[in-house]
Amino acid sequence: MNPADYEAWYDTPRGRWIAGMEHALLRELLRLAPGDSVLDVGCGTGHFTRLFAADTGGPTVGLDPDREWLAYAAARGGASYVDGRAEALPFPDRSFDCTVSVTALCFVQDQARALREIVRVTRRRFVLGLLNRHSLLYLQKGRGGGSGAYAGAHWHTPSEIRALLAPLPVANVVIRSAVVLPGGGACARAVERAWPQGVLLGGFLAVAADVVPGRRD
Repeated sequence: MNPADYEAWYDTPRGRWIAGMEHALLRELLRLAPGDSVLDVGCGTGHFTRLFAADTGGPTVGLDPDREWLAYAAARGGASYVDGRAEALPFPDRSFDCTVSVTALCFVQDQARALREIVRVTRRRFVLGLLNRHSLLYLQKGRGGGSGAYAGAHWHTPSEIRALLAPLPVANVVIRSAVVLPGGGACARAVERAWPQGVLLGGFLAVAADVVPGRRD
């Protein structure tokens, strides 16, 4: 899939609804303050990078290893963009107030290393958007190696992500989910509004935590 086709999905009614819910949940968990600096790891087309840049008004950087997608993101502006990989972020320690990564970790082979890097460059708080193995979306799109944009993706469970974070200098881990019924119609929207927060069966997992200053992993 090319970046223009991928970005076009966000302009469909279903894409706007899903992306809007994901962004609202990530923003709520990240607790951005005006002027915060933000790093978006695995920014792709820069869709969420631009949203977070508008949220904070501070310096925002999108990072991605795919130069075609990075060039597409840069052409749309709204932030700065850097070529790089999650496993070796090209920034000094504690460079950003907050770090986000939206479903990028699902395609990173060495997830533990990528998480260490995210924690290393973050001063205050980070949030991850992940694909939830305990979801209807997984049954539809994730089994057998995945299909379409989900091909090759790793689908996480809440217990798995807690285990990945356990060795790291983080605290106050919060896990929420969204997109219980991925169809996006009236029924899906009604279910989403009524769904209890503690039942983590949405296709999208949002995981946030504070970075503990001075503590080493």
